[in-house]
Amino acid sequence: MSLDISDLDMELAEISLVPDLDKCAILLDIDGTILDLAPSPQQVWVSPGLRRTLARLDDLTGGAVALVSGRSLADIDLIFSPLQLAAIGGHGAELRVAADAEPLMRAGPLSATLKRKLASVTEIGPGILAENKGYSLAIHYRLAPNKEAEVRTAVEAICAGAPPGSVEILPGKLVVEIKSAGINKADAVCELMSFAPFADRNPIFIGDDITDEPVFGIISRFGGLGFSVGRAFADANGHFDKPESVRAWLARIAAEGTGAAE
Repeated sequence: MSLDISDLDMELAEISLVPDLDKCAILLDIDGTILDLAPSPQQVWVSPGLRRTLARLDDLTGGAVALVSGRSLADIDLIFSPLQLAAIGGHGAELRVAADAEPLMRAGPLSATLKRKLASVTEIGPGILAENKGYSLAIHYRLAPNKEAEVRTAVEAICAGAPPGSVEILPGKLVVEIKSAGINKADAVCELMSFAPFADRNPIFIGDDITDEPVFGIISRFGGLGFSVGRAFADANGHFDKPESVRAWLARIAAEGTGAAE
């Protein structure tokens, strides 16, 4: 399948790149990409329309739709329930190649002792929240954006006490996330693309944050395209303005595309 685009800054919601969906795979980050950011991670909302769109795309691609997230698989399944899809969780720590497949564990959980130390950063002030993702811990300051410098300095000081090379700090949109070193979304996507039904397909990846940037760098290996949300990335092929635009585009290709379910 050819995935040609002539204008990298086009309004993607007006373009149908993938009319033949049984030849492609669709890989989607969640927060800030297909879901709007909420005051806290627990407050995100998945509309019935988005569930229907994703289910339709999963049918048309023969199961080659995957959610690629920093959230754990258990959390992903909870917020999208009753829909279950192939997924990468924990920034690559977990991999499920099909909705009914047993997850592959690609890394161990972050140290409980380190998590407790990091959670103490919330003492800086109200509005700073700790989210335990199992394989990582996120410190959110969406409700206290003026505390960014203090939060980052405190996280860096705590992580400096961990064994050298054992953890990685990931800055994001009003969040600092700490995970075990050596796992990332890009490596997990490469592994996912070796399994049916993803193998030998052209993937389309959509993401919005720094943790998605490595995927933009490898997606062309599989003859695919990567698109960012909210801002341009050097290795991305184009970008959407906001999650609403991504949802509209996905709904359009779900309505117009053909594939395995036809």
